[in-house]
Amino acid sequence: MAIHASTAGAKPRPGSTLTVWTPEDKAFWASQGQAIAKLNLWISVPALFLAFAVWQLWSVVAVNLPQMGFQYSTNQLFWLAAAPALSGATLRIFYSFMVPVFGGRRWTAISTASLLIPAIGIGVAVQDPTTPYPTMLILALLCGLGGGNFSSSMANISFFFPKERKGSALGVNAGLGNLGVSVVQFLSPIIISVGVFGVFGGDSQHIVNKAGQQVEVWAQNAAFVWVPWIVIAALASWFFMNDIADAKASFATQAAIFRNKHNWLMCVLYLGTFGSFIGYAAGFPLLIKSQFKDVNPLAYAWIGPLVGALIRPVGGWLADKLGGARVTFWNFIVMAAAVVGVLCFLPKTTGSAWALPFGPHDGSFIGFFLMFLVLFLTTGIGNGSTFRMIPVIFLNLKTRRVPRNDEVAQAAALKEANTEAAAVLGFTAAFAAYGGFFIPKSYGSAIAATGGPELALVAFIAFYVLCIGLTWWYYARRDAELPC
Repeated sequence: MAIHASTAGAKPRPGSTLTVWTPEDKAFWASQGQAIAKLNLWISVPALFLAFAVWQLWSVVAVNLPQMGFQYSTNQLFWLAAAPALSGATLRIFYSFMVPVFGGRRWTAISTASLLIPAIGIGVAVQDPTTPYPTMLILALLCGLGGGNFSSSMANISFFFPKERKGSALGVNAGLGNLGVSVVQFLSPIIISVGVFGVFGGDSQHIVNKAGQQVEVWAQNAAFVWVPWIVIAALASWFFMNDIADAKASFATQAAIFRNKHNWLMCVLYLGTFGSFIGYAAGFPLLIKSQFKDVNPLAYAWIGPLVGALIRPVGGWLADKLGGARVTFWNFIVMAAAVVGVLCFLPKTTGSAWALPFGPHDGSFIGFFLMFLVLFLTTGIGNGSTFRMIPVIFLNLKTRRVPRNDEVAQAAALKEANTEAAAVLGFTAAFAAYGGFFIPKSYGSAIAATGGPELALVAFIAFYVLCIGLTWWYYARRDAELPC
């Protein structure tokens, strides 16, 4: 039901449509806008957290399948782990445009509820070792529903906050949401070891651990544990979030972003930040296992994503204070240097032309791990700063074309800027999510071709150098086209 709000009127109720939403108006923001925006943000955060948890379920579920009697090849297991990244990235393209079409409240509730499909499906399927592989692959692809949610969630939250607070708000939403990656990796080995759901959770399975002992597990718990929280988050979204009437737009209107070069430039920059975050998170355990065979990768895999997720709000806050372009520029420089550090501490691959001539010959796991923590730290900061850049770029791009004293034209330009910025936020997130597939795949290809991952890491450095140049030329230098 639509409502008519004003700065002098009563505050709109949760679950309603906001027919007046002017967060740039300081009086409106102070009287009612801030409270409404914060309510929507704090419901959006757990919904996005659950989306990331479901998206990454197969990174932990696939590990134990062979021990539970599933007759899948190594290549099939790899595709089960990789499929959610591919489907999630592709779904993000469509999710990018859903909020202006359906409304943020409705779409958040619907997309969150859709997570029940893979969560319940996986919980049932892993209890039967005769489950056909195509069924498992479909369930893995359906986990991409969680990956798609990020684009619509970020687009939705961008509408609620004024320009000077967008970076912090988007950083909080994404940063706390991204925690789902590390929590699912940390929690799953614990929750599957206990029959917490009793008769409702199904029978246990038996696997043999590394010590040769038979261990009782409930693999279905890794999926079932999220079901009640998904239901709660979906209901909270439906009843307590808001739709914004001015945020409505057709797909054709939003498609204008594909003709704007800054959409594609920010796709490249966000691929360098979020694409690195999700790609490093997916490939970190495998890289540890391949290079430091005496180290248990599961003991360390969750720490990097945790660091990257927690620091993301700081990246948005720094961008609000110092400027998104400045933070992003220096952040990419540190990222490139950190990859050089990773190369330094890798074991030297015999005969590899890409191994550095300095550093310990047998490598140093401590040095390697610390350099990767720096990388995860910078991916988080860069995630926050690049997402702050996008709304500012499009706001400046639209409003500078109309006279400052023409309030009607300025209001129309502001609406157009918010609509396009939301679409760009979603589409860049879709583009960057493919990093979750290509980074680990690059490791594998480099190891197959040269015996070590050095070639892939050198390619990452070259890409970061490109990002440094693009950020400086278009956004950070003195006479930049769109300083932000």
